[in-house]
Amino acid sequence: MFETLKEQPADKILMLMQAFREDPREDKIDLGVGVYKDATGNTPIMRAIKAAEQQLWQAETTKAYTGLAGDPAYGDAMINLVLGDAVPRANVAAAATPGGTGAVRQAFDMIKMANPKARVFVSDPTWPNHLSILKHMQIETVMYRYFDNETRGVDFDGMMADLDQVKAGDVVLVHGCCHNPTGANLNMAQWKELVALLLKKGATPMVDIAYQGFGDGLDEDAQAVRLIASSVPECLIAASCSKNFGIYRERTGLLMAVSNDAGNQKLNQGTLNYLNRQNYSFPPDHGARLVTMVLNDPALRADWAAELEEVRLSMLGLREQLASELQRLSGSDRFGFIAQHRGMFSRLGTSPEMVEKLRAEHGIYMVGDSRLNIAGLNKTTVPILAEAIIKVGI
Repeated sequence: MFETLKEQPADKILMLMQAFREDPREDKIDLGVGVYKDATGNTPIMRAIKAAEQQLWQAETTKAYTGLAGDPAYGDAMINLVLGDAVPRANVAAAATPGGTGAVRQAFDMIKMANPKARVFVSDPTWPNHLSILKHMQIETVMYRYFDNETRGVDFDGMMADLDQVKAGDVVLVHGCCHNPTGANLNMAQWKELVALLLKKGATPMVDIAYQGFGDGLDEDAQAVRLIASSVPECLIAASCSKNFGIYRERTGLLMAVSNDAGNQKLNQGTLNYLNRQNYSFPPDHGARLVTMVLNDPALRADWAAELEEVRLSMLGLREQLASELQRLSGSDRFGFIAQHRGMFSRLGTSPEMVEKLRAEHGIYMVGDSRLNIAGLNKTTVPILAEAIIKVGI
């Protein structure tokens, strides 16, 4: 029967990674893959994670399964990190998942169970895997305007006009902070307007928060998701630990279902448990256990938060350096948006042809939609990138 299968489209980012590896040029620069890199080009293990692993190696006595939703202590620790005291803990159902992608997939499954006819409204652009999963699951997807290619900021008026068509039973997917792939984010006044629209229309928000701590700080980056969770009748939150804990390959995520009626928590939790059982039974535990240890140990948590702040400030510094260098070379401030964006990514807003020229002529690799990974730069490569951007005519 396998002969009936059809060739699936290749993942563009994975193709880009392969092309970069095969490029013989020694001065090539990889700004495509979505992982944090330090100034030496390494994706380091964070100090607190390494310390927790050493403790765990000494103390762990079993590799038996945890519960269907994972270790409850992990859920408690992550709920506290993401939501703080925005909503009572009794109102939140949670399940550990294989990475943020697993949380997104389980959220879409829960949406489909709750309302098979639900439409999911997604920002244009968004993380490509959002669209790929929705298409695979045959969930109707509606794009809403988000990125303004002229200003390289949020087209908020266009966004609100498009979301005015949502109905009760629809879901609006938003990025909690550090929008991927653009780096452009709503301010708090705009988040409040969006919440008011969702309340008026009766649509359910779903928040994908994969970069908490990479933008303006741990609590600052959680302001939007806390506002949403405390304001609407119900919402879904997909959180990832890959970036802010640096545990990419451990596949550590959490899906939260929040209801302002604590009486719904039992039903929501049972649904999350059921979905985990159908998809992979018990979620991975190693990364989740490390995160729990770090968040619950004051010394480890302080060291982790300090190192995360170093990472955040490093990316901000690279943003400011790149924007300044481009201003010097271009004689204009048209690249000022790079310093205003937050997170790992910025979208230059140029054409795929220009992106290809950067690769062909200068060995600079970025995604075809002109998303560049700021964390792929260092102080030495920033001037090289800036010069290349100007030379190709962006």
